[in-house]
Amino acid sequence: MSDFSSTRKGTYKLSALQAIEEDVQKKWDELKIFEEDAPLKGTPGWEQEKYFVTFPYPYMNGRLHLGHTYSLSKCEFAVGFQRLMGKKCLYPFGLHCTGMPIKACADKLKREMEDFGFPPNFPETEKVVVEEKNTKDPIIVDKSKSKKSKAAAKTGTAQYQWQIMRSLGLENDEIKLFADAEHWLKYFPAFAKKDLKRMGLKVDWRRTFYTTDANPYYDSFVRWHFLTLKDKGKVKYGKRYTIFSPKDNQPCMDHDRQSGEGVGGQEYTLIKMKLLEPYPAKLSSLAGKKIFLVAATLRPETMFGQTNCWVHPDIKYIAYQMKNGEIFISTHRAARNMAYQEMTATQGEIDIVAELKGQDIMGLPLSAPLTCYQVIYTLPMLTIKEDKGTGVVTSVPSDSPDDYAALCDLKRKPLFRSKYNVQDKMVLPFEPVPIIEIPDFGNLSAVAAYDKLKIQSQNDKDKLAEAKEMVYLKGFYEGKMLVKGYEGQRVQDVKKPIQQQMVVNGGAVLYMEPERKVMSRSADECLLALCNQWYLDYGEEEWKEKTKQALQQLNTYCDETRRNFEATLDWLKEHACSRTYGLGTRLPWDQQWLIESLSDSTIYMAYYTVAHLLQDGVFDGSAGNKLGIKADQMTREVWNFIYFHDAPFPDTQIPKQTLEKLRNEFMYWYPVDLRVSGKDLVPNHLTYFLYNHCAVWPDKEMWPRGVRANGHLLLNSEKMSKSTGNFLTLSNALDRFSADGMRLALADAGDTVEDANFVEKMADAGILRLYTWVEWVKEILNNDIPLREGPPSTFNDKVFMSEMNIAIKITQVNYNDMMFKEALKTGFFEFQLARDKYRELSMDGMNRELIMKYIEVQTLLLAPICPHICEYVWGLIGKGNSIMYAKWPVGGEVDDTLVKSSEFLMDTVHDLRLRLKNRLLQAKSKSKKVSIEPPTHCIVYVAKNYPEWQKLTLQVLRQQYDANGESFPENKIIIQELKKHQELKKYMKKLMPFVASVKELVNRNGVEQALALTSAFDELTVLSNNIVYLADTLELDGVEVKFSNEGNTKVQEDCCPGHPLCEFITLASLDLSVLNPQPCSGFFSVHVPVRNNDSVANIVSRIRKFNRHIKDSHRVQLYRFEDPVSGPRIIPDLNNTLTGKLLIDDSAVFATDLENKTISVKYPGGGVFPTNGAIVFMVQ
Repeated sequence: MSDFSSTRKGTYKLSALQAIEEDVQKKWDELKIFEEDAPLKGTPGWEQEKYFVTFPYPYMNGRLHLGHTYSLSKCEFAVGFQRLMGKKCLYPFGLHCTGMPIKACADKLKREMEDFGFPPNFPETEKVVVEEKNTKDPIIVDKSKSKKSKAAAKTGTAQYQWQIMRSLGLENDEIKLFADAEHWLKYFPAFAKKDLKRMGLKVDWRRTFYTTDANPYYDSFVRWHFLTLKDKGKVKYGKRYTIFSPKDNQPCMDHDRQSGEGVGGQEYTLIKMKLLEPYPAKLSSLAGKKIFLVAATLRPETMFGQTNCWVHPDIKYIAYQMKNGEIFISTHRAARNMAYQEMTATQGEIDIVAELKGQDIMGLPLSAPLTCYQVIYTLPMLTIKEDKGTGVVTSVPSDSPDDYAALCDLKRKPLFRSKYNVQDKMVLPFEPVPIIEIPDFGNLSAVAAYDKLKIQSQNDKDKLAEAKEMVYLKGFYEGKMLVKGYEGQRVQDVKKPIQQQMVVNGGAVLYMEPERKVMSRSADECLLALCNQWYLDYGEEEWKEKTKQALQQLNTYCDETRRNFEATLDWLKEHACSRTYGLGTRLPWDQQWLIESLSDSTIYMAYYTVAHLLQDGVFDGSAGNKLGIKADQMTREVWNFIYFHDAPFPDTQIPKQTLEKLRNEFMYWYPVDLRVSGKDLVPNHLTYFLYNHCAVWPDKEMWPRGVRANGHLLLNSEKMSKSTGNFLTLSNALDRFSADGMRLALADAGDTVEDANFVEKMADAGILRLYTWVEWVKEILNNDIPLREGPPSTFNDKVFMSEMNIAIKITQVNYNDMMFKEALKTGFFEFQLARDKYRELSMDGMNRELIMKYIEVQTLLLAPICPHICEYVWGLIGKGNSIMYAKWPVGGEVDDTLVKSSEFLMDTVHDLRLRLKNRLLQAKSKSKKVSIEPPTHCIVYVAKNYPEWQKLTLQVLRQQYDANGESFPENKIIIQELKKHQELKKYMKKLMPFVASVKELVNRNGVEQALALTSAFDELTVLSNNIVYLADTLELDGVEVKFSNEGNTKVQEDCCPGHPLCEFITLASLDLSVLNPQPCSGFFSVHVPVRNNDSVANIVSRIRKFNRHIKDSHRVQLYRFEDPVSGPRIIPDLNNTLTGKLLIDDSAVFATDLENKTISVKYPGGGVFPTNGAIVFMVQ
């Protein structure tokens, strides 16, 4: 579990949200809101648009974690939005138990109890150090394959399965039960459902099931699926290369692997370098037999340039006999692979004739195919590793920087040669052979790169890696052959023919091994085996073409996802669909085989449509169903009738009306509108999903409509891992953040196929945001916040109305595009900022009608992401039905000019604040001898038109923009054009800063607005209408707005539309004591400055600056003392605080006599009353 970045001070708000969620979920359950049945065909309901969304059922070998939750939340948010759009939505959720993991874990527990007792007493284990893998040649492929392995992150530091189970919080007596695979099926699925329901998932739980033959209904469905595929010729039997576990004695598919998910096979050319007699002592008994050192290469076209063969002096090698009687020398690991590829006499067995170390075969003469040298020698290379290839490496120094560096080292270092008994004749005569011409590198590319990078030795690993990158791919795609018979041909065109020539001539054989290390769930290192198996022929051209058509009509929401699909279709061929170990469904026609987990999970979405009628929500269907259908009645013909509209009614005891009901469900809900998954499933499951739909349903109308792939989830910017403690289960997250707090953070985590980031601080902030919003709604409904009555009429009312309409429209687009982070931004964060701005600008109070509409719209916009809180608020505002039956709000007209004028107002305020801040900083930095008083007033100047020099500059910029294809040319061209105008010469210093600011405006607001010569609205009116707000927010006593022609010369030259200028001034004042006699009110007596002719509103505004919790200025009244001399000195009567005080009418003003330092209250009728420096304020 991840650590808290900071300790919470309390959990009151969290508990409040969780209580709301619990009540709301009970309400949903009682109303059965998410239980959706298909309307009957021919009824009005049949015409309602449907939305069928699915998520790959998670594997039930543990609790669901935040990674699962992130992906499935995309389904959840989409369903929430589509419900609001008026669609009938179905979101079913299955649970996956097929495959090796559960069975392997159960068997491990059995073995651990057998080996270590109960409870097990494990020995101390040493940490395993994993060596970094080394590949001599880069693999030039175009495969969209995931390289992510999940097992290590899931298991943490646990060495044994028992320890893994303990890490899940299970006691020893509980763990013992998991030695039975069936117990897993009863345990984890129940927790999955419980956790997902706590999250508030909009799932029809009647349709939930788990897989394997433990569920006879689903088992029958999978058998039907495979019989259908077999009839269509998609399932075949034969020898195929596949990742294979010798320990399990069966193919090891992605879901059966502890590590190495997505890893496939890599084909090598095994170069046979014949050992020349006489043989060394350890091989002398093999005299007369053909012995070959075999090197695995990805570059058979370079074998014309071989100069030697590399072996590691300290690595263990073996000599072993092949099926044809030849002797091969390689590492034991490579021999093990070959033994399973029908290269040895007996499948899986290695006939070892000698065990060797590299030094035993050092300096031996060899005859290598294609090279111009009649004899080459084995030489030492210390960087060879055993985990890739054969441990024997052929050397081509003309095109391999590593080979050239190692050869140079040997030539330069006599002591190095003598250490390994390498004679000079074995090294010094051999020079790189030109075989390929590469642009920019000539005919000795490795030599050119070596010299260019100034590589000193084979130990310059970084430079050698850079050199390989420089020459390998460029050589493959742009290189031209120089050798006889292939002159002028491209490398990529001759690679295969040269390989085939060597195989036919006996100089090479084909060899396969995994692209990188693969470990099975049973802890066996897998190899690549050639074995009989049932497989799906995804390489069949007709099938592949149909799948490409399905991809064309598929909404992938993202170009990268589409490219990944296309890349997968390019390389995908056969896929083994059977195995003999694990849980699942048996092949109907060959019962010894189980259907593997990536093959039985491609069209089960069709099963969802009828699962509720067959299983009634019981995971294994053991309770039967109300229709009386038994599992053994679900024959192939019955399934055909349900899923194929032209299939005849079968010979069955099931009533026709009953089967018509099942068929009706399928025909209404299909096809799948959306499938959501992690991007790592594109190269396998999601592509198989398309293939199988195309095979089973030739009708394009039944093919999937949308696939949304997402990236993986980081937790606090780091990979989730139990071993580091940076890990959260769904249950943990719900406990710590509430359902809606977690959902908010998941939506904010990210939208693209790049990795997303769940930030705990964001989730904590989400709790506060949601709680604060609910409390604010309650304050509004309880009239704790005074609101203005009547219809919306003010400038700010109209702006807020337009901003709400904009948010509705933009958020709808974001939801529709499944950009939930953006939807959260526009529909919650920015929407709340719009409300805050409206509140700030509404000096006379917000409009009730608008605020009630805002609450309703905000609730609907946020409902797909935070449904519990929104359901609760929906009830608070008096909506009778559940929000799940509500409709998306309709956005009204948007007054763009009004919105732009509001943006102008806020930009002006921001600019004035910065100017005021600079003025105050300037005052502080001045010498103490010079006193600068803080400003009290401000004059804001606005321009009707641009000054002539700016107008001319804009015209030139527009001409340049249009002439340059709607983009600005370089600044030097712009300045040349501007210099042509004599009237601009006196403004040259101002020109380029002005041009830069205009360019920035073009990027931000578009060219039409930025280059317009006049403003689209009356700037003076906009600012004048908000003059009280300007004064209040700037904390000034007054603001005046004037046209720029009333200002000085600088103002007239620099002020332009959209960019007001200002002048701050300071007016003299006297200090007035304002007392508050209200007992226990929390309002403070204050001293405020008073200037001549200040209004009552001015004084109240200054009081509010000191008493910020006075929200409504209309509730404040001012009083003067009847006796201004003794009144302030008399102790107030707490029972009658207004005794001796007279109300100051709003029409009065305050008059100041600076010379005598007196303040009086002056009435329009002429009455003047002294204050003696003190008055009273009361808050109603």
